[in-house]
Amino acid sequence: MINVLNVLKDKSDEEIYQLLLKNYIAPDFERAFEESKVILCVSPHPDDCDVGAGGLIAKYSSNVETYYVIVTDGSKGTKRKDLDPHKLAIIRKKEQEEAARILGVKKLFWLNYIDGEVNYQDYNRIMLDLVRIYRLVKPDIVLSPDPSLPYEAHLDHIIVGKAASSAAIFSGMPLFNKVDQASGLEPHRVKYVGYYYTSKPNYYVDITSVIDRKLEALKKHESQFGDTWNYIETFIRILSFIYGRKIGAEYGEAIKLVPTFLLHAIPFTEHI
Repeated sequence: MINVLNVLKDKSDEEIYQLLLKNYIAPDFERAFEESKVILCVSPHPDDCDVGAGGLIAKYSSNVETYYVIVTDGSKGTKRKDLDPHKLAIIRKKEQEEAARILGVKKLFWLNYIDGEVNYQDYNRIMLDLVRIYRLVKPDIVLSPDPSLPYEAHLDHIIVGKAASSAAIFSGMPLFNKVDQASGLEPHRVKYVGYYYTSKPNYYVDITSVIDRKLEALKKHESQFGDTWNYIETFIRILSFIYGRKIGAEYGEAIKLVPTFLLHAIPFTEHI
């Protein structure tokens, strides 16, 4: 221990956190996606995974099994007064299925909570729904919106992000959702949670070769972006340019990648 402290004494706190992360807690951190077999993206609404992580999904789906969980039915996402919520939900489901096909997603799971009405009373039920799906598909990495994003005003995103995080911990604990065992689902340890829509990214992915696929997928969400497509495409390209230059690429995507071990009672997780 004394030798270890001697090594650390001249390092900053941030350097120590990175040393802990990459040398002790998660030595495969830099290769997390390359070494994964299954990636699961949790989406509060149809389109969130495509917007937040569509490039990443497109890049890795040829070598990694990728799945989506769409938590809500998307039935409120419109500015049109004349559109029936049930009809909109059907439209958005079809749009999401077409977009996911373009990105190479293997299967979509729909939880069908009502768009815009997710609340903290739903939290535990959503978490247990996700625990069941994690145990079914056995993801190495779960992607979700960052529930700690400053100024995030949509409760669907906050609750879904928190539920996805909790499920990553509890999926490996057999006493949570014990009914799964009767169905033959064994506990499963999720290695990482990757947060898209984050203000504190620590992991950048070069998506230059797949940005056109991401945009093609996003264009399928016509009910959301049809009237403003030029604006949306420009916004995505600019944001991707900003992330790309962090790693010397034309276009990039950014997430906050966190080992599941650091999602409970660790005071320095926000600094990694």
